[in-house]
Amino acid sequence: MMRKGGVILYPTDTVWGIGCDATNAEAVKRVYEIKQRDDSKALICLVDSDARMQRYFRNVPDVAWQLVDSLKESDGKPTTLILDGAINLAENLIAEDGSVGMRITNEPFSKELCFRFQKAIVSTSANISGEPPAQNYGDIDPRIIEAVDYVCWSRRQEHKPHTPSSIIKLKENGEVTIIRK
Repeated sequence: MMRKGGVILYPTDTVWGIGCDATNAEAVKRVYEIKQRDDSKALICLVDSDARMQRYFRNVPDVAWQLVDSLKESDGKPTTLILDGAINLAENLIAEDGSVGMRITNEPFSKELCFRFQKAIVSTSANISGEPPAQNYGDIDPRIIEAVDYVCWSRRQEHKPHTPSSIIKLKENGEVTIIRK
């Protein structure tokens, strides 16, 4: 589905997400339309590994790798890193300053999805812009369900609290900014 530019709904390591091929500008445009979101507001991506993340940035600063390693060891809260120098992604996914947010997922379903797709996948909360994120499948606005091309079956019956990821911006010069705890 995503290989042909399709948009999906899927469970992630945080909340339910709207996803597509992060290298396909038309698919990314559809995600913005489905969310009714201004395309000046960035979307994040999920990948399955350090090696895959490295494909999408000119240079990943050492502090980013240290953070990734410490998160693996601590099994901490999912954390999205915003890094400069994004490459090999759809232009409408990259922020004006050349950065993009990316998270290495460890949740079994989304990790396997990313591994099988072999590319970064857009991962934005399954909600209309300005509304609360969908923690569980039952929380998703029917307009979103109708607008996507495919809804994954995994974890549809789940009813438990989920929260969005932490977001940390890391500049190439080592400057760290916490966007969301």
